[in-house]
Amino acid sequence: MLLPVLLSLTLQQAPLTTVSEQSGWVRTGRYAEVESLCTAFPKRYPGKVRCDTFGTTPEGRPMLVLVASADGTLTPATAAKKNRPVVFFQGGIHAGEIDGKDAGFWLLRDLLDGKALPGVLKQVTAVFVPVFNVDGHERFGPNNRPNQVGPEEMGWRVTGQNYNLNRDYVKADAPEMVALLKLLHAWDPLFYVDLHVTDGAKFEHDVSVQMDPQKIGPEAMQALGTKLREELFTELESKGHLPLPFYPSFRENDDPTSGVNYSMAPPRFSHPYWAVNRRYGVLVETHSWKPYAHRVATTRHVLEGLLRLVGRDGAALEAARKAADAEAESGKAREVVLLWDNTEKNHPIAFRGYAYERKPSELTQQPWIRYDDTKPQVWTIPYYDELRPVITATLPAGGYLVPPAHAAWVAEKLTAHGLRFQRLGQTVPTAEVEVFRATEAKPRPNSVEGHQLLSVKGEWKKEKQPLPTGTLYVPAAQKGAHLLAHLFEPLGPDSLLAWGFFNNHFEQKEYVEDYVVEPFARELLAKDPAVKAAWEEKLKDKEFASNPRARLRFFAERHPAHDTRLNLYPVFRTDSAPAGLKPGR
Repeated sequence: MLLPVLLSLTLQQAPLTTVSEQSGWVRTGRYAEVESLCTAFPKRYPGKVRCDTFGTTPEGRPMLVLVASADGTLTPATAAKKNRPVVFFQGGIHAGEIDGKDAGFWLLRDLLDGKALPGVLKQVTAVFVPVFNVDGHERFGPNNRPNQVGPEEMGWRVTGQNYNLNRDYVKADAPEMVALLKLLHAWDPLFYVDLHVTDGAKFEHDVSVQMDPQKIGPEAMQALGTKLREELFTELESKGHLPLPFYPSFRENDDPTSGVNYSMAPPRFSHPYWAVNRRYGVLVETHSWKPYAHRVATTRHVLEGLLRLVGRDGAALEAARKAADAEAESGKAREVVLLWDNTEKNHPIAFRGYAYERKPSELTQQPWIRYDDTKPQVWTIPYYDELRPVITATLPAGGYLVPPAHAAWVAEKLTAHGLRFQRLGQTVPTAEVEVFRATEAKPRPNSVEGHQLLSVKGEWKKEKQPLPTGTLYVPAAQKGAHLLAHLFEPLGPDSLLAWGFFNNHFEQKEYVEDYVVEPFARELLAKDPAVKAAWEEKLKDKEFASNPRARLRFFAERHPAHDTRLNLYPVFRTDSAPAGLKPGR
């Protein structure tokens, strides 16, 4: 019995220091260290930490999460029952940008030892994914981030299947993303914090923290988010940091004089995805040219500030979130902006950069910028911080309908996103719905993330369509209503249609030979004055008149054999739930 007792005491007394700490913050550990620490933390802090596996990567590695709470609030159910704010933070979505892993373990240990923020883990439950892109983390090497100062070796940007996980939040292709989304929606955190390291220019600022809702979204959440972000920045500045509220990339690459944007990206990215869900999405980007020790400490300071402020203001933040959910669940949240852009309105800001020279390269003939980081310099540059909606959609009064041909895979996506749906238990021979027929469909010539993207033009119009047994009904009145619009509204940049999931429906599969169309065209012109008038009007268009294929297509589209489903988007909208629905999830 003595050996198990001694082993238990050794584990309880283990310092839980990382390879990074032991090396003086010049190295980072391999994933085996994450597995070891995830097991050791609950043994060191029984009843205060859980280590769970929430998925398995394509290369067979466990995806691990640590949950910490001083009073044992360690499951989504207990957190919801206690109305406990949850802060979910993750490292290594781009596994070369690994500051979050080492900062998270360091902070978590000090929180549990009472050395940092005493009592905060009785106010907030912390959920920590040390490494999201686990297979990418193990593609380890010294040259993976040539524009980054340390650690000596680190992981790779993308997964073993070459997915960039921070482009995958809506389409959810990667198994890792599906696992993460299910974990995220199970916990439903008030704050979701994604920890990165920048690419790009050289300057003195050491961190950017983008937090939304702030300029857009529910007004109460905007106000609280803005206040929290401003207080966080005051705290960071008191510790010597130079934080920015926007991603520090220039409007024109390598040209500081072009200025910077406050932007709102589409929800394929992490923090806009969570903001679309009407929670707080936070993107933390330490500056790649700062030493690793500085970046890890900076990441820790951001997390400490967020935990403290959420612990203090948790009740007000939760109330604002619940009000936003109630609005969506009642069906009152109807207008959804699918794409934002900046206006040309700007104002000058002081930006802490370095002296630089920018002139054409004799090798490439393009501008080449050279920074002198021994000469700090304050730049006055334009800041474009006004947003305008570019694409807006109105949610249907009822919801969306997905025919059985696509119901299985769409249901998997909806489940991953925490969205409710039901299945039709009987056939509805004819129903009045809204359909979208594309008047133009253009695939992008090059693939993106393995998809051939599609852009369409068209509009929703009333039509009668049959609804077969097994059709999915997805009600618009649910807390994820805004995300639903991004998934199903065809004009949105992150819709399932835009990502190419329905491309087959915009490809012609059936044809009528030209020699069959020619006599039909003559017969149609002779007997149908409306067609003849339309034909003569089209001939006034010189481009049409000079295009033989377009001229023939005019008649082929009017032939009885023409495919009436060509360019029909196989998702419908309805003003009310159809009869015969089975109980949903």
